[in-house]
Amino acid sequence: QVQLEESGGGLVQAGGSLRLSCAASGRTFSSSAMGWFRQAPGKVREFVAGIKWSGANTYYADSVSGRFTISGDNAKNSVYLEMDSLKPEDTAVYYCAASRWPYSTGYLSTSNGYSYWGQGTQVTVSS
Repeated sequence: QVQLEESGGGLVQAGGSLRLSCAASGRTFSSSAMGWFRQAPGKVREFVAGIKWSGANTYYADSVSGRFTISGDNAKNSVYLEMDSLKPEDTAVYYCAASRWPYSTGYLSTSNGYSYWGQGTQVTVSS
């Protein structure tokens, strides 16, 4: 069984930074892409950022573009999210996800594009 585990969440003041990490364990698998999603209380889960290993293509939600940076290690099925200039509206549980198939960037910007999910890590940004 494949397991994804996030770490690095916490409490930070507005304008601060956090770095999230996600590592895969368990059954060996090859992913074509990994991504980050988030879910705030009372809201639906939303796409944050993704990375396709082929060509190291990265893509972001408009709300975080220019503030967040995704990176990763294909060989380790690991992905990171550097979050700068954090805002209170970034408060959410952040989930990492992995996709086995080479879907389009558009499809990988939706939850349906991913096969495996972590349990989430809380990020709280105080004003």
